[in-house]
Amino acid sequence: MVEKLERMPEDWSRALAVVAHPDDLEYGAASAVAEWTDAGRDIAYLLATRGEAGIDGLEPGESARVREAEQRASADVVGVSVVEFLDHRDGVIEDGVALRRDLTAAIRRHRPELLITLNHHDTWGGRAWNTPDHRAVGRAALDAAGDAGNRWIFPDQLREGGLEPWGGVRWVAVAGSPQPTHIAEVGTRSQERGIASLTEHRTYLAALGDTEPGEQARSFLTGIMDSVERDHGVRGVAFELYSR
Repeated sequence: MVEKLERMPEDWSRALAVVAHPDDLEYGAASAVAEWTDAGRDIAYLLATRGEAGIDGLEPGESARVREAEQRASADVVGVSVVEFLDHRDGVIEDGVALRRDLTAAIRRHRPELLITLNHHDTWGGRAWNTPDHRAVGRAALDAAGDAGNRWIFPDQLREGGLEPWGGVRWVAVAGSPQPTHIAEVGTRSQERGIASLTEHRTYLAALGDTEPGEQARSFLTGIMDSVERDHGVRGVAFELYSR
């Protein structure tokens, strides 16, 4: 039975995507980002780490250098030119006030209407346990969406950092959630750009197996799109949307 999801809202112009690692956005959400940037919307990326613990065969400093470069190239494919990194430690991101503080400052700087993040739930649809980094960053992003509008939370950012409160986050969209509520329809061009965007993570994908990175990217993302279309009747990216 096809489960109908609501369409993602379209009355916004600026978004900030907040995730833990390079490649987190490319496993699905980037195709929606491509659709949105083609429509003239402004989207920036904020990553909590540089992915330094993500490749077993590379020591952390080299992995961070490579994965940052791959993330910037990946973002460029889907029309995103602003990519920032916070330098929290990959694999051991601490879920707490320090992370909320950093995300709140970024939200106050970028002033998005839509905040995008990755699955903060314990599992991926009950089949696989989610990582601590994903859970920590996703939950902190949901909290920081409210923190950013309260001038009495992290007031030093206003006094010393020249920032202003931002209560303009209207939605938080969670990609990869096992409990989707909305869908962003994606056309063929945006799907292809999403595949190309994931393919830019060549070193990371090569470390995952013997399949050529472009083939890995196409197989995974086509499978996701096919599944979404089968389950929800629309070819696109599913999100769990929280209104604010």
